[in-house]
Amino acid sequence: MRTYQQKTVDTKHDWYIVDAAGLRLGTLAVRIARALSGKHKPTWTPHIDDGDHVVVINAEKIELGGNKWDQKVYYRHSGYPGGLRTKTAREIHDKHPERLIEMAVRGMLPTNRMRDVHLNRLRVFAGEQHTHEPQKPQPLF
Repeated sequence: MRTYQQKTVDTKHDWYIVDAAGLRLGTLAVRIARALSGKHKPTWTPHIDDGDHVVVINAEKIELGGNKWDQKVYYRHSGYPGGLRTKTAREIHDKHPERLIEMAVRGMLPTNRMRDVHLNRLRVFAGEQHTHEPQKPQPLF
């Protein structure tokens, strides 16, 4: 029996929706990353892009455990001396609640050429409303 190798023409990108209300950030990011990369499908092939579209709603109601709202720090550097900028998870959540999920999912995906392709299929909305009703997304879990 030969090993199955999926072809690019056989790929189908489904649409899924996730309600993030009351879910932990890390657990949610792992499940979304698996769906974006297509690893949840039995036809997954490493060199074929078989990932699905994921729509996340209620990003403002995400949960972090313990004191992580104030202790989890995100860093960015401009490249110049003294250019290190830091923000806590609470600061990011107050301004842009959807960015916490986007950054967590980005960290869960492998660092290769496909990461940006997979991230382009992620849509995160702070509230209940989203603009992808015509695609009829199914619940992911």
